[in-house]
Amino acid sequence: MTSPDSPPKALSHPLPAGMRDLLPEETWRRRALARKVLDHIALHGYRLVTPPIFELAEVLERGLGTLDPSDVLRFVEPESGEVAALRPDMTPQIARMVATRLGREPWPIRLCYEGTIVRRRQGRARRHRQVPQAGVELYGAPSPEGDLEVLRLAASSLRAAGLAHFVVDLGHASIARSLLDPLPAPLAAEVSDALAHKDDARIRALLTGAPAPLARALEALPDLHGGGPGDAPAAKVFARARPLFAGTGAAVALDELEAMWTAAHTVDEALGASLRLDLGEVRGFAYYTGAIFHLLAEGPGEPIGAGGRYDALLARFDAPMPAVGFALYLDAVTWALESAGQRDAPPPSVLVALGEASTRVATALRLRGLAAAVHPAEQALAYARAWHFTHLVEASVGGLRVVRVGDGDGDERDALGIEALCRGVVGGA
Repeated sequence: MTSPDSPPKALSHPLPAGMRDLLPEETWRRRALARKVLDHIALHGYRLVTPPIFELAEVLERGLGTLDPSDVLRFVEPESGEVAALRPDMTPQIARMVATRLGREPWPIRLCYEGTIVRRRQGRARRHRQVPQAGVELYGAPSPEGDLEVLRLAASSLRAAGLAHFVVDLGHASIARSLLDPLPAPLAAEVSDALAHKDDARIRALLTGAPAPLARALEALPDLHGGGPGDAPAAKVFARARPLFAGTGAAVALDELEAMWTAAHTVDEALGASLRLDLGEVRGFAYYTGAIFHLLAEGPGEPIGAGGRYDALLARFDAPMPAVGFALYLDAVTWALESAGQRDAPPPSVLVALGEASTRVATALRLRGLAAAVHPAEQALAYARAWHFTHLVEASVGGLRVVRVGDGDGDERDALGIEALCRGVVGGA
């Protein structure tokens, strides 16, 4: 017996900071969500690929470009002596795959993926370094057609996962970039951070001495949002921004974004209802070259997904082509689903405690697609509850009975069907 003074085993054998185990129920929910998302994406012609868990650091750094080096976990690969890194993002890996293996295939190239990235913990809601994702990459599709395809697919994937209410926060990377480019690099980085936090006072203080037109445009960015219920109409946001951005690269980006906003509302009413406009969005903007978006929902306190256009990425691998994509953060999506009261129950699973007949009965259940395990009659109910079986088949005066144990899919008809099948097997022995 463990002494009261002994630490719990979890503390005696700790995991590295930010890493975690997934126990059976959580693993099932994660896999069920990933299947729903990937099955939906596959219906749109996207083909699944699986990149390796680590790559040579040089490959990842070439693709990531602006990623903070402290976000990347590096190590020396023993066989080659090369510096390798655990992937902090899958997009550069798939870009490398396209450039080296698929570059001669006809465009557009539609790929999807699912896996875990590893990076430094950031933000108030990110507790883990492991970030499970599922997403798509669309290569060779120009703007705005490719952007609209990906936007629509991101929104429909969330609906397919069971999330009815969410926001697609739409912006353009070149708006903030064009306005920040004239500033000295250290100042531009500070202003970008202040924009990310919507810190009006800090933005004004940092821009003291900057050219007045540039300062006015940057100071206005945090308030240039709308388009949703209770917000300023999108038309007013665009109208207010146009004179502020006149004569800068942001004016071109604004025109592109307005055309996309109009098209999205025209081609997909459901997508249009979810869209919100944010001209001051800078999260991850250095990675992108065009439209960017974040997917938001109640619960997590941070985006449940993100995406956008990154036309410069494939050129880093000597295979220039347009590219756009998105990733859903599966843990955050799960959080949002549970906040919305959406929690899938696992399918029926049966613990069979019928003595000599147990193996025959369990085999028959498996042939019908039902999970089944055999256990001695002693303590069978306690075991079934501990391991979340939905039904227990045990001996009774009438030969056998089925006890409903958990909250799996279906209703009492499951128990009746299981009982009839088990009686048939036992009676036919």
